[in-house]
Amino acid sequence: MARNKKYLSIYHDLAKKIQTNVCPKNTLLPSENELTTMYNTSRETIRKALNLLAQNGYIQKVRGKGSVVLDLNKFSFPVSGIISYTELVDELGMSSQTIVKDLGYTESEEIKNTLGEKKDEQIWHVTRVREINGEKVLLDKDYFNERIVPLLSKETCGGSIYKYIENELGLVISFAQKEIVVEEPTEEDREMLDLEGYSNIVVIRSHVHLEDTTIFQYSESRHRPDKFRFVDFARRVKR
Repeated sequence: MARNKKYLSIYHDLAKKIQTNVCPKNTLLPSENELTTMYNTSRETIRKALNLLAQNGYIQKVRGKGSVVLDLNKFSFPVSGIISYTELVDELGMSSQTIVKDLGYTESEEIKNTLGEKKDEQIWHVTRVREINGEKVLLDKDYFNERIVPLLSKETCGGSIYKYIENELGLVISFAQKEIVVEEPTEEDREMLDLEGYSNIVVIRSHVHLEDTTIFQYSESRHRPDKFRFVDFARRVKR
């Protein structure tokens, strides 16, 4: 029992050091061997403490480097709401640039079946890289039904597509079904983002609907894990 509690004690001690900037962001924690000596415990206990730190967003284990202390002031993405990246940038006052990498029609049958009500409907896609403070940390892949949202210009896609949909097309974006998973980076992720050895990437897949429940967009946002936290507001209802 004492051994089981010891990893929690180590976790809380290291978390406090990170919170109080004793272990500053973007620096490495001591190695597992060093921590084993510091806390006079087994390597298994240290790994349990480090895993808990990683799960709670304090560190990121980077292959070939070790445990990197994350910035606790990450950019917060609201999971339960629908907010465009451009709106988020404006709210947080971030220094950001959008790079449109690809724009055109898709031949993916899976995407066509998801968004198209008829077989001959065209589905177009845009791939955008989001650069924050000089680092490419977010890859957005969006697909739209052309019957509802016509193929937009590269210039418009470099700004806010939602702003165009609401202000120019007069459509009401209502709700989305979202899935959040952690995956290994793909070749495309590594090519387009500055992953710097990160072994995981956070993926949010969304099916977005209009006010009349029509699905008009499928999106896949792929985030470098050290720059974002995903937040929600939950209220308990007595049952």
